[in-house]
Amino acid sequence: MGKLDLAFFKDLPKADLHCHLDGSLRLSTLIDLAKEQNISLPSNDPDTLKKLLGFGQIHACLEDYLKLFDITCSVMQTEAAIYRVAYELVVDAAKENIWHIEIRFCPTFLTKKGLKLEQVIEAAIKGAKDAGEQHQVSTGIILCAMRMFDPKDNLEIAKAAVLYKDRGVLALDLAGPELSYPSSKHAASFFHVISNYVNVTIHAGESDNHESIAQAIHYCHAHRIGHGTRLFENPELLNYMINQQIPLEVCLSSNLQTRVVDNLSKHPARLYLDAGIRVTLNTDNRLMSDTTLSHEYELAYNHLQLTPNEVKALIFNGFRSAFLPHQKKNELLERVFSCW
Repeated sequence: MGKLDLAFFKDLPKADLHCHLDGSLRLSTLIDLAKEQNISLPSNDPDTLKKLLGFGQIHACLEDYLKLFDITCSVMQTEAAIYRVAYELVVDAAKENIWHIEIRFCPTFLTKKGLKLEQVIEAAIKGAKDAGEQHQVSTGIILCAMRMFDPKDNLEIAKAAVLYKDRGVLALDLAGPELSYPSSKHAASFFHVISNYVNVTIHAGESDNHESIAQAIHYCHAHRIGHGTRLFENPELLNYMINQQIPLEVCLSSNLQTRVVDNLSKHPARLYLDAGIRVTLNTDNRLMSDTTLSHEYELAYNHLQLTPNEVKALIFNGFRSAFLPHQKKNELLERVFSCW
């Protein structure tokens, strides 16, 4: 396979399993919603705003990158705004041939002006579902508990995940700063969702070490790991994830921009692929990282030295790892197989 351009990867069918709603607004929508709600932004010029906030740029650390969510969440405090952002995200996914997308967010962050958790969740589900039906994209919602929250507050999010498990919510996640916020503190929330047959994915091994990944699996029963960049530090844990086929949700641009890795060519995703880990490629935050899933595949191809079969494997891994009912997943996989 010779040099491949972005158009090649755009044409491939894809699944995005790790995409934050409040990190994936259109820049124009962020500006529009701020104007509608009389919220002041550093600039209303898209290019200037992008530069001032550092979208797509390298940040000092993960925590610095996460501060951008205060801005996006500030304009997502109404049902109409949440619906719009979810709807547009799926439309944008469809434009680059994404066939399945799992959209995650913390609903608590969107209740600061009076919305109930249920209103927030229902608006996101409806926005994603309406766009998905119109553009033939399979969609699902993942609710995020937060590491820095009081465990009782995360339990409310866990209960909401169970309440909506057959109505658009696919899983519960744990996000936010890793250092000093162990996942074991929130084990009760994840026991609640597991006991009610809801899926679990956990951000782990991003800014903290391999112990964070081990806790996500052993205390929170994670079916997938978000990022998992530090997995290589523990060969036994790495082998366990291979044997259990626990997928990794890899987000290349985000890892570079938050200084989780210094160089994409040295990203451990290459090591994980060679070892037999089920690696998936994802966007993380389309706005904050100024990326698309097609671009993430282009980056992986160029920096991880992928072969044609490895590109194909990554595509299949995304669909195989989706939190979908067995029959629906098989139907999607059959469609993907028919493309080759």
